[in-house]
Amino acid sequence: GFNRIVDRDVDALNPRTRNREIPSGKLSVREAGVAVAIASVVFAFAAGMLNRLCLILAPFALAWIFFYSYTKRFTRWAHLVLGFALAIAPVGAYLAVVGQWSDPVSALLALAGAVLCWVAGFDILYSLQDEDFDREHRLHSIPAALGARKAIVVSRILHLASFALFFATALLFEGAGTIYLAGVGLIGAMLAYEQSLVRHDDLSRIDAA
Repeated sequence: GFNRIVDRDVDALNPRTRNREIPSGKLSVREAGVAVAIASVVFAFAAGMLNRLCLILAPFALAWIFFYSYTKRFTRWAHLVLGFALAIAPVGAYLAVVGQWSDPVSALLALAGAVLCWVAGFDILYSLQDEDFDREHRLHSIPAALGARKAIVVSRILHLASFALFFATALLFEGAGTIYLAGVGLIGAMLAYEQSLVRHDDLSRIDAA
């Protein structure tokens, strides 16, 4: 919601996004702002109901997600910032259940890193659709900076790293058995399929990817 508020002017100019709720007039900025405010309060309250550590960390998680909405205005690596925002989720889930950081520390870092690389990789593919628009309006992204061909290479490297980190998580967390490893195998197959759908000169299957 906050991202849609911040990007409303850009979304109105982009043919791909001009039909989103705020640019099309289906939702006012005031209505969206109220929704974001209510969701933020509920988020903080829910975190506090879990444990003290979650309550302390909740504002930082929320601030990072809000911060992401501005990053494509000054850095091509906004995809990684978004990846970090979603990487907070599995860490938050673990802290909600356990109430403390993992032992070893690297276990949660590996899981978070896997999610970060996964999200950044697919966000690069997603932003291929706006390569020309981003250049024209001085917005930053990997495709706008490197071109479609090199951007896809970066995306594939990130997805390889994601698969490796999901596997490393199994080695670091005790009790990750056959079911988890089967899940990692499925993740690898799905990432490979996703990458096979996109070529620098053919974005016709980008929605499926």
